[in-house]
Amino acid sequence: MDAKLASKKDAAEKTIIKVGDAECGGRDLMIIGGPCTVESAEQMEEVANHLKRGPVQALRGGVYKPRTSPYAFQGMGLDGLKILSDIRDRHQVPVVTEVMSIEQIDAVVEHADMLQIGSRNMQNFELLKALGKVQTPVLLKRGLCATIEEFLMAAEYILACGNPNVIMCERGIRSFDTYTRNVLDLGAVVALKQLTHLPVIVDPSHAAGKRELVADLARAAIACGADGLIIECHPEPEKSVSDARQALSLQDMVDLTISLQPIAEAVGRRVIRTDKRQFSIVNSSNKHVKVSFEKQKSGSLLRRLS
Repeated sequence: MDAKLASKKDAAEKTIIKVGDAECGGRDLMIIGGPCTVESAEQMEEVANHLKRGPVQALRGGVYKPRTSPYAFQGMGLDGLKILSDIRDRHQVPVVTEVMSIEQIDAVVEHADMLQIGSRNMQNFELLKALGKVQTPVLLKRGLCATIEEFLMAAEYILACGNPNVIMCERGIRSFDTYTRNVLDLGAVVALKQLTHLPVIVDPSHAAGKRELVADLARAAIACGADGLIIECHPEPEKSVSDARQALSLQDMVDLTISLQPIAEAVGRRVIRTDKRQFSIVNSSNKHVKVSFEKQKSGSLLRRLS
């Protein structure tokens, strides 16, 4: 494989990428949550207020939307970027949004902490090369039918042009089976963790296409070694202007992050809030889960659950 920069030099090599004040690729998992599409300032305010109760490190929200139908809602554009930027500044949380063309890069870099490349643009090589000329982290999603080698080589384009901050995202590949939207390839996650030093996260929302499947796929992704998750959630999922069927409610999103903690511990990882302060969450059964941190002699953080 000719991915000279994306490939591991040795088994222990790994890259940790900072996204705002959060990190991806180290011991701490990066959990990204939010709606498929930014619809209003009020919607994003509700999302931010609810998700900050749980260990969610970044918010997502699309403002430039690639849609199969030219008549479908295409996103709020610059107005949506300004909403994301305002939410980031007031809530002190990094935001992630998609960029679809070279012309959009400067505006998105100004307002967001990570630029998402959707599956349809994974092999848009001119766009990948342009993203290599900025230093903002790039979340690169696997193409609909891309092989693992093609996925790695897409990342290589960005790296080769000068941007080392690439996070790879497995989001399911197309198959003959129509029960799920796509087929989540967790084998690819394991393979990528062996092949590349870059962080690898999973999007179970686009893989499943059905909200009732998302939580189990998310937990499986962490169990097999993923560095994080990006999950769609919405204040009123059924009213989402896009991908309503796969979006979780905000409370279900918080409950899911709580359920990840024992799995993360089992594989030597942890799920934390970016600020690492004590916090208390109420899950759907109205039980409080208190999470706190204290310094060990080594200076590392020890979490206690009660």
